[in-house]
Amino acid sequence: MTDFTPFSALLGGALLGIGALLLLKFNGRIAGISGIIKGLFTSNNDNVWRYCFLIGVLVSSFIPQAFSHDSEVTLNASWSIIIIAGLLVGLGSALGSGCTSGHGICGIGRLSKRSIIATLTFMASAALTVFLMRLRG
Repeated sequence: MTDFTPFSALLGGALLGIGALLLLKFNGRIAGISGIIKGLFTSNNDNVWRYCFLIGVLVSSFIPQAFSHDSEVTLNASWSIIIIAGLLVGLGSALGSGCTSGHGICGIGRLSKRSIIATLTFMASAALTVFLMRLRG
């Protein structure tokens, strides 16, 4: 967070919102990543758009590298911790009937009470986790 710039945050948020809006407008689908991935395993007939969306998410992660000389990402965690964290995020998404993108971006945009409550819950949990981890460290 030492290199935070409001412009890049605003641009990133706008791009997320536009992407979610376009998927909803032209495909009638919610841009919730956990639901999109879950659909790959449970739906047999309309997976093309899911693959295209996920490929776009992966490819777009390389775009900042083209415009920045300092975009190296380093992780200070072992692969086992990363895998466990990913599984816990997946479990939380299943228990919460959606993820941050589905509830936080799309659900709040639709003024869904359930999504607003879910987003407040996971944001409070994240803040508490950061607070506790900083106490420890």
